[in-house]
Amino acid sequence: MTSELPPLLVLGPPALYSLFQSQNSNKYRFLDAFSSNLPLLQFLQTQQIHPSSVRAILCNPLQPVTADVIRSLPSLGIVVTVSVGSDHIDILKCLRRCIHVVTLGTQFTADVADIAVALLIDVHFKISAGDRFARNWGPCKPLASPSGSKLGGKRVGIIGLGRIGGEVAKRLEAFDCIIMYHSRNKNPSVSYTFYSNVVDLASNSDVLILCCPLTEQTKYIVNKEVMLALGKDGIIVNVGRGALIDEKVLVQCLMKGEIRGAGLDVFENEPNVPEELFALDNVVLSPHAAAYTLDCFMDACEHVAKSLDAFFSSKSLIISPIT
Repeated sequence: MTSELPPLLVLGPPALYSLFQSQNSNKYRFLDAFSSNLPLLQFLQTQQIHPSSVRAILCNPLQPVTADVIRSLPSLGIVVTVSVGSDHIDILKCLRRCIHVVTLGTQFTADVADIAVALLIDVHFKISAGDRFARNWGPCKPLASPSGSKLGGKRVGIIGLGRIGGEVAKRLEAFDCIIMYHSRNKNPSVSYTFYSNVVDLASNSDVLILCCPLTEQTKYIVNKEVMLALGKDGIIVNVGRGALIDEKVLVQCLMKGEIRGAGLDVFENEPNVPEELFALDNVVLSPHAAAYTLDCFMDACEHVAKSLDAFFSSKSLIISPIT
């Protein structure tokens, strides 16, 4: 019976949730807290579930797993998030409680790297702006589509040369780009130039691509000083987290022409996007969809299922490192 199945608290549904739910309906009792406006404990009460019965949480990056949530669930043992990042989870609280945190790890690496390069190409060549121009092009309109510039030979500074940053670098080498990077530590296994200071990296780059996780140290790592150092011909691409950039300053720099353009897959206050960006032809926007491919969704569902199966059967978990 459903009531005898272990409860799985779903704070935010993953993509293809209905498929995942149907495939695992015989394993868990799904508690869809995301569909209720009630506070968590009240929601559990309506489901006739005692908080101590909840051992597992499934969430997405838009649903925070706060210290209060963790404190309210005394038997919580695992949090599975359908994202590479874990900044929406109180990691320190989980560590203190010995709660496993499972992310998607390398599942999305290639797709996110592809989108980072795609955004850069789009901004450089003004593909989206040209598309809008072509849709309104007619016999009375002059042949004056937005002009782009070549990508080959550009100096690309990558902030965060981890799995995704490394894949971005590999792809841009094919365009004869000059790769430089900033990370917490210098990577002795790569030949790219390392900068310990982000301002110095920006000063020597034509493009900045953000691939690092969001932490207290990396919040607003791209601030006004960095943007001005990048300069009026510089382009910023962000496939990390929105708060890696001081978004209000970014908007002003783009509108004033203090930087050339931006390709943004993430935003500081998702799902809200600054409306000032909508009319700018030097900006390409993507709705936090860098990994939104059917293949990745299927892989993610399998990864989540295996992680939960391992936890509830007391086997070794498939745990991705928190970076």
